[in-house]
Amino acid sequence: MNGRGKSYRFVVPEKRANKGGGAPPTAEPVEERSLAKGKPPMQNSGRAQKRATLRSALERVRQAAKRDREGQLTTLWHHVYNIDRLREAYFGLKRKAAPGVDGETWQTYGQGLERSLQDLSERLKRGAYRARPVRRVTIPKPDGGQRPLGVVTLEDKIVQRATAEVLNAVYEVDFLGFSYGFRPGRSQHDALDAVSVGIEHRRVDWVLDADIRGFFDTIDHEWLMKFVDHRIADKRVQRHIKKWLNAGVLDGEEWHLAKEGTPQGGSISPLLANIYLHYAFDLWAHQWRKRHCRGDMIVVRYADDIVMGFQHRSDAERFMLELAERLRGFGLSLHPDKTRLLEFGRFAAERRNRRGTGRPETFNFLGFTHICGKKRNGKFTVRRKTQASRRRGKLKALRSELRRRMHKAIPEVGRWLTQVLVGHYRYYGVPGNIKALSGVRTRVYWMWRWILRRRSQKAKVTRARMARLADRWLPEPRIYHPWPDQRLCV
Repeated sequence: MNGRGKSYRFVVPEKRANKGGGAPPTAEPVEERSLAKGKPPMQNSGRAQKRATLRSALERVRQAAKRDREGQLTTLWHHVYNIDRLREAYFGLKRKAAPGVDGETWQTYGQGLERSLQDLSERLKRGAYRARPVRRVTIPKPDGGQRPLGVVTLEDKIVQRATAEVLNAVYEVDFLGFSYGFRPGRSQHDALDAVSVGIEHRRVDWVLDADIRGFFDTIDHEWLMKFVDHRIADKRVQRHIKKWLNAGVLDGEEWHLAKEGTPQGGSISPLLANIYLHYAFDLWAHQWRKRHCRGDMIVVRYADDIVMGFQHRSDAERFMLELAERLRGFGLSLHPDKTRLLEFGRFAAERRNRRGTGRPETFNFLGFTHICGKKRNGKFTVRRKTQASRRRGKLKALRSELRRRMHKAIPEVGRWLTQVLVGHYRYYGVPGNIKALSGVRTRVYWMWRWILRRRSQKAKVTRARMARLADRWLPEPRIYHPWPDQRLCV
C-alpha cells in the first residue's frame, strides 16, 4: 500500500518457451497471485545489484584505508550488520557443514531466513548479540597426530564471515606481498609458484623451512587485540572480536575458557592469524631483509608455514636465531622437528658431490616435496612431487571408506571415486608430478578390485571387467596447473 491508500498486486511475468529461437511463441498463461503471507515485497534492485552495492561500500573502505596507511578506521560496524551482507555471508557458507552447540544447520536456518537475518541484524545493531561456545572436535593429521578443530554455530559463522569481509578491505591494503595464506585472490598454488620461481630466479643457496609450533592454539589474545587496535578503532568491532575469543570451548560436556588461541574452523580465525603474523613476523622480516641481509633473500609465508631462501649461510643462521627470539616475545616458538636449514639451489648438487655428502636434501611445503632437479636442457629447476605422508594418508582414508561402502551399488561407489580422484588431480596436478598421480590411480584400482572381490564368496571380478570399470569410473591423471614462471613472474 502506498501513501495515497492504493494497494497493488505483484504480477509474475509471462513464462517464455524453453525451446525455439527468434520471437517466442504465445506464452503459457500464468495466474496472477499476491505475495505469500510473511514474505517481503520484491525489491527494485536484484541480487546482482545488491552485490555491486556491497562491493562499492567495501571499495570506499579500502580507499579510506589506503589514503591513511597509519591511521585508524572508526566506523565499520554498520557494514557488518547490513542485511544484504549477512545474507551474502549465509549463502557463502558450506551447506553440509557440521552444526555447532545449538544444533542449527544451514538448511534449518534458511527456512525462515529473512526473519532470522532481520533479528540478527537488530541484535548486532543494538549490541544484544552473544557469541556461543565452540564445539571441539579432532581430526587425524597426516603425520599421525590429532588436529583440534572448533565447530562454530551457524549464526556466529555468518557474523564472522561478514566481519572478515569488511576487515579484509582494510588489511589487504596493509598485508605484504609474500603473505599468501587465506587471502582473497590468493591460493596455495600461488605460494608454491612463488617458492619455485624465487629459488630458480634469485641467488638462493640455502633454504630455511620454518614451522611455528601449535600456532593457532598459542595466539596471545592481548597481543592480538593490540595489533587490531593499530588499524581498527571501532569499539563495536573490537568488542565482538573479544566475544568470539572469550566464548570458550565445549569439549564434550565440559566448558572451559580459552585464554589463548583462535579456533580453527571459525570464519574469522584465518584473518586474525594473518593480522597476528603480519605484525609479529612479516613487517619484522621485511625490515630485516633490508637492513641486515648481505645477499639475496626470499620469503614466502602461507599461514604458519614459512619458506625462506638465502644466498649466504651466515645470513640464514643469523635470521633463524633472531627469528626464534622475535617469536618468543609474542608467545610463539619454532617447531624443533619441522624447522631446519638445508643446502638447496642451483649449485647444491655440485657442491655436495664435491664434498661427498650425497644428493641435496629436500623440503616439504603445502603437501609437495621440493627437489633440486634439471630440465631437459640441463638448466636447474625445482621439481615438485606429492609428499609421501600425504599420499599414504590419502590412500589409507580411501581404503577405509571403500570398506565402509563395500556393499553399495557399483555406480554409486564409482561416482564417488571419480570425485575423489578429480579432486586429488586438481590440487596435485602440477607439471612434473604425473608419475605420482598415476601411482595413486593404480593403487585405487587395486584397492577397489580387492573390495569388489570380497563382496561375497561367489564374487568374480575378472581383469576385463575391472578394466571396464576403471575406464568408466577412474579418470586418467592430468596436469591442471601451468609451470610456475608462467603464472608468476618475479
